[in-house]
Amino acid sequence: MESLLQHLERFSELLAVSRTTHVSTWDPTTVRRALQWARYLRHVHRRFGRHVRIRTALERRLRSQWRQKGASGSAAVPGLNFQALGRCDLLLSLRLLENRALGDAACHYLLQQLFPGPGVPDADEETLQGSLARLARRRSAVHMLLFNGYGENSVLEESVLKTQAELLLERLGEVPKAEAEGRSRFLSTLWDRLPQKNFLKVIAAALLLPPSSPRPQGEELELDTPKTPGEGGQELVHWLLARSDVMAAFCHDLPVGLLASVAGRHPEFSRAYLGLLTDWGRHLHYDLQKGTWVGAEPQHVSWEELYGRFQSLCQAPPPLKDEVLTALESCKAQDGDFQVPGLSIWTDLFLALGSGS
Repeated sequence: MESLLQHLERFSELLAVSRTTHVSTWDPTTVRRALQWARYLRHVHRRFGRHVRIRTALERRLRSQWRQKGASGSAAVPGLNFQALGRCDLLLSLRLLENRALGDAACHYLLQQLFPGPGVPDADEETLQGSLARLARRRSAVHMLLFNGYGENSVLEESVLKTQAELLLERLGEVPKAEAEGRSRFLSTLWDRLPQKNFLKVIAAALLLPPSSPRPQGEELELDTPKTPGEGGQELVHWLLARSDVMAAFCHDLPVGLLASVAGRHPEFSRAYLGLLTDWGRHLHYDLQKGTWVGAEPQHVSWEELYGRFQSLCQAPPPLKDEVLTALESCKAQDGDFQVPGLSIWTDLFLALGSGS
């Protein structure tokens, strides 16, 4: 293990150098050796990827090592984890292609390795050329997710959001299904880096995509990817439920009609949304002078907003409407089952919804 960690440390330094002007001194032999080194690490990833105990031990050591390197200000590439070993040659090739300091001879050799031409045997299961093409699609997807400049054009907004939602599910599906933490980490990274309000809209659009969507002819599903948008949608719902801050923002910032549509499609989300609305309702108290329910703090929702959200859910078709009314009746009973207004917010909500006011 110590030898492998030393290899990783040296290779991370090599990756850091590959973005600098030092590559101007590289010749074809240097590029060849660097690629061989990267392919060796990819072989290590394939060999130990399915050995859970060995992989866990390596990941623990790697995280500890990068924390130490970060504290010492090392120039090594942080975050070169075990998963990244499977694409070391891809990372190296991409950095060299983007570096204009690479000499002509070295660049020509690199291109020959990436595009060997027809009839050239390749011992790898997947060619580096194919990996680069997939990475280009991923980068395009990220740039597309960053786009939110549709202004007041609602037709354009709907079209862009649908495209962004499809790209999000496709990219999410490229994370191996066995790596649940990897999918959650991927979504959390997008949440931290993308415009959050637009990302919430993209999530909602993804959750409302049809349960099945035919793929273009000739396009095959990759191993461990969701077969339908519905499967990817479940991943999104689970992530939302695990991130209370994102769930609160999702339910607070998006239009009530959109939230009702999502709740109608995803029972797990519906239950969590109802729980959140119930919690918001408990923060309101009745103001005798104003004759209405008000929040104790400025950030609490108003009576009008809470009523509007419940009203939107009650306008949905069964079983969602029935579930909402049942939840309100339960809260009303627990609060004393009052029949007159002003004593229980659940009684007032139930009466208001029943009268249609």
